[in-house]
Amino acid sequence: MVIVMHPTGSAADIVAVVEAAEAAGCEAHVSRGDSRTIIGLAGQVDQLEAAALRHLRGVADVVRISVPYRLVSRDHHVQRTTVRVDGVPIGPGTVTLIAGPCAVETPEQTLRAARMAKAAGAALLRGGAYKPRTSPYAFQGLGEAGLRILAEVRAETGLPVVTEVVDAADVELVAEYADMLQVGTRNAQNFALLQAVGGIGKPVMLKRGMSATIEEWLMAAEYIAQRGNLDIVLCERGIRTFETATRNTLDISAVPVAQRLSHLPVIVDPSHSGGRRDLVLPLARAAIAVGADGLIVDVHPRPEQALCDGSQALVDGDLRELARVMTVLPPLGGRTRAHPPAPVTLSGAAHARLVVGAAAASA
Repeated sequence: MVIVMHPTGSAADIVAVVEAAEAAGCEAHVSRGDSRTIIGLAGQVDQLEAAALRHLRGVADVVRISVPYRLVSRDHHVQRTTVRVDGVPIGPGTVTLIAGPCAVETPEQTLRAARMAKAAGAALLRGGAYKPRTSPYAFQGLGEAGLRILAEVRAETGLPVVTEVVDAADVELVAEYADMLQVGTRNAQNFALLQAVGGIGKPVMLKRGMSATIEEWLMAAEYIAQRGNLDIVLCERGIRTFETATRNTLDISAVPVAQRLSHLPVIVDPSHSGGRRDLVLPLARAAIAVGADGLIVDVHPRPEQALCDGSQALVDGDLRELARVMTVLPPLGGRTRAHPPAPVTLSGAAHARLVVGAAAASA
């Protein structure tokens, strides 16, 4: 941090600033020029409030040199990170597709959606067992029953599971079933939850808060990293603006900005940003073109019957085009499409329940 003194500032003003900095545990280095004096601060600068320093007599400006999100910053981690979810990479060099139903409704719906997602090139399965909704009367998810369905579908398809956790008290339970924990936009500054997922030892997807600045987004990631977990994937999912033509406004520029500021992978959610099926593919193309490390999209076999966000869920025709996009576009940017791990055969009652249920639903 650098404090620029006003040309009219007195020697006593400089001494007062130095004493305030040293009282907060910082080292102060005074550099006197012909017209201005600059005081450079090193050490525990996070203990100092820039706004408070500006109110000291003789201070003209306060400039932060180092970023406050040290662990996720590229300042000390120049190479970008690749996060692996059960062997599936998310990071530079690949484009990873995460797809599946917004909400887990039934075993057959989830299995059919997972197969549709895999056919489109998905390497990871998304699905919500817990659903934080704007309305308390909307479908809130199946809870642990939904987690069990996701685990069975993972065994049948080989797709590792990404699912949302909404309460710090549920982190251990969700981690028993999920390969990656998702923190949604409504919990992006739920600091108790961020710390809890940071200490559980599983990769975390952190969605940007709908009204969060990029710095606030990265500071939220810092809460996770501070607990020893740097396996964090940032997800740009659209922000709230004055525009009403789309559900949210996709901040496509956030992808290269976040990648410049942080070493963490950055993916894009074109489903929740556009909020309409016809916008998902154009936004997905834009995300890959701008350098996103992956996509997360909604898929549903019968979106007209979906209990959550059916209007943005992709169907067969869209998924065929998405498969083409995932084949054609990544190589143009020098990347490859990430592939799922080999499936593990599911046996017994769980296999029968999934397969028979899916067949009955499609009949």
